[in-house]
Amino acid sequence: MAGSGAGGGEGVAGGKARFEDIYNRPDPRAYFRRMAPLEYEIPHHAQPAFRRAAAERAALDDGRPQRPAVLDVCCSYGINAALLNHEITLADLYERYTAPACQAMPAQELAARDREFYAARRRPDAMPVFGLDIAAHAVHYAREVGLLDAAFTDDLESGSPGPGLGRALADVGLVTLTGGGSYVTARTFAALLDGVRRPVWVSAFVLRTVSYEPIVEVLAAHGLRTVLDVSRTYPQRLFTEERERQYAIAAVRALGGDPAGREENGRFHSLHYESRPAAL
Repeated sequence: MAGSGAGGGEGVAGGKARFEDIYNRPDPRAYFRRMAPLEYEIPHHAQPAFRRAAAERAALDDGRPQRPAVLDVCCSYGINAALLNHEITLADLYERYTAPACQAMPAQELAARDREFYAARRRPDAMPVFGLDIAAHAVHYAREVGLLDAAFTDDLESGSPGPGLGRALADVGLVTLTGGGSYVTARTFAALLDGVRRPVWVSAFVLRTVSYEPIVEVLAAHGLRTVLDVSRTYPQRLFTEERERQYAIAAVRALGGDPAGREENGRFHSLHYESRPAAL
């Protein structure tokens, strides 16, 4: 999962850079410092899409009295939850966590200030959000500062949901994903959908370098119809080096895509998929 692993540096696996040393820190400062020069922006593009999907899913009467929860897969430090439920932008988060004053702050003081920061910007229509990521430090931070209502570190690539996640899945009505398509497979989605009890929707931003089709097939087997936004692609981040650019160009072409004007110009690009029950 995105956010998996601790230790190590910026390695390259299969041509794509990995940032395992920043995915599992006690707080997100190192993450934002590393991502800022690469102009990592996919959560910004996902923010309106996730807000729209969450509102539409909440408006669906599924016979349950409580609002359906959002489950953010590969949630890392709770960035999608922050953007979904608070009056902030991704640019605000970059500014906050890369500011010089923030760098010198003890982690406990930062967490206390972050609790106040997010509480003051909480939207009145905030949804319950659960986070799933094997990066225990990252999800602990997101839970501690109030971004997540519950956090789980189950690795569904290698096992089934534990009791806690299993209980939480009964409340999930929307599953979100940004970037994690490079880390999780159909196994994770099969495990999640086997455990849900409410009608579940999925909104996912997936790099053009990987195929989402195996996950689409799992979703279809659970009664979900997937629609691809064909109107555009969504820039994710700059490449770290020429080797990564060449990897992305080759991977996009291998999947039948055209990298001209996108990956050839120096950035990863994502596609947006939404899945809803076929009966809707």
